[in-house]
Amino acid sequence: MKFIRRESTLHIRKRVPRRYAAVEEREYVSLSLHTDSEAVAARKAPLVWDHMIEAWEAKLAGAQTDANAQLAAAKNLAAARGYRYLQAAEVARLPLEEILNRVEAVVTPRGKIDVQEAAALLGGAPTPKLTVSGALDDFWKISKDRTAGKSPPQIRRWENPRKKAIAAFVKHASDLDIAKITTADLMKFRGYLADKIVAGEISEASANKDLMFLLATIKDVARANDIPLLFNSARLMFKAGKANTRPPFSRGWITDTLLAPGALDGLNSEARCIMLGMINTGYRPSEGSGLTAAQIRLDSNVPHIKIEAVGRKLKTDHSERIIPLVGVSLEAFRQFPNGFPKYADKSSLSDTINKYMRENKLLETDKHSLYCLRHSFEDRMLAAGVDERIRMDLMGHQIKRERYGAGADLDHLQRVVQQIAL
Repeated sequence: MKFIRRESTLHIRKRVPRRYAAVEEREYVSLSLHTDSEAVAARKAPLVWDHMIEAWEAKLAGAQTDANAQLAAAKNLAAARGYRYLQAAEVARLPLEEILNRVEAVVTPRGKIDVQEAAALLGGAPTPKLTVSGALDDFWKISKDRTAGKSPPQIRRWENPRKKAIAAFVKHASDLDIAKITTADLMKFRGYLADKIVAGEISEASANKDLMFLLATIKDVARANDIPLLFNSARLMFKAGKANTRPPFSRGWITDTLLAPGALDGLNSEARCIMLGMINTGYRPSEGSGLTAAQIRLDSNVPHIKIEAVGRKLKTDHSERIIPLVGVSLEAFRQFPNGFPKYADKSSLSDTINKYMRENKLLETDKHSLYCLRHSFEDRMLAAGVDERIRMDLMGHQIKRERYGAGADLDHLQRVVQQIAL
């Protein structure tokens, strides 16, 4: 490759390929290599020319009418010129020297403004239109890491509240371009939720969840696509009402009603044994239904189950734990030593059991549900004076202090659970 020397600096001069005639007014371009060494110039020349080609390709892409393609092309062109793409308002806040450098860079050798260079360096690329429903589709793509390790039912449970919130906003506030959503639009949706709260159809907590999932989806997608938002979400949430805490089943209700002869005979055998297993383990229903033969250790000196992430994600890192099996829970697992295939990959367990309990008057109050067996397990440990560290470990709760040591061994845990077992 031949070089042109101008004063002490070497340049390359090449004809513009015909492909780029639409975006380059010059027939030949001369590019400085910023060196006076021919050896260095020989190494730099191919890279400098490749950068020139990248810039022309970006300008060709920017000639498309699709706003997404134009924005992507502007970002690529800015990068090829050694700049970061910024919106016009962000460019205006730069130091004066950098603004002037950007302005000078968009002027052609013939003194004209290159429109695409201006779009790339001065933030003039069109903002892509992305509706609220479209934002949800985009959200799934940019948040794949959040579902890593989750089972299909867990993914559905993670997706459903977001789908619900977006669908409600689209229905009651319109499928707006997210870049044009105003605070007034959000307040309109809030008003719809307020009406439902007043009518007793939903709680403040439920309404806040809809608002939270809506805002999180829109903001995450806007950030990923570099889309500026207009609205202010401050003070949008409802003041939280009284928390609906689940009451524990009393010991007497469990022994006299739930464990009464024939009380659970109408419940299918897998659901019944998962429920009985919960009484003396306090596991979450999904933790029990997800157990396999590898986590059910009946042949150990101390029969136990191991709650761990296998083909699914646990609620928290602290949820992984070992729980000894005693009493009615041990007997239940002896019937299903290999787990519960009917519910292993489904989310219908709680609905099935709660429906059966309602229809057969097995709920202690109308505020009780299957999950209250977990609360009962913890309350019975508390009443028995079980050490807090052991209670937290068995429940899979986080200890609100630094964790020291391995905790109680399995023999010790068996003795603890045996004293409260039913």
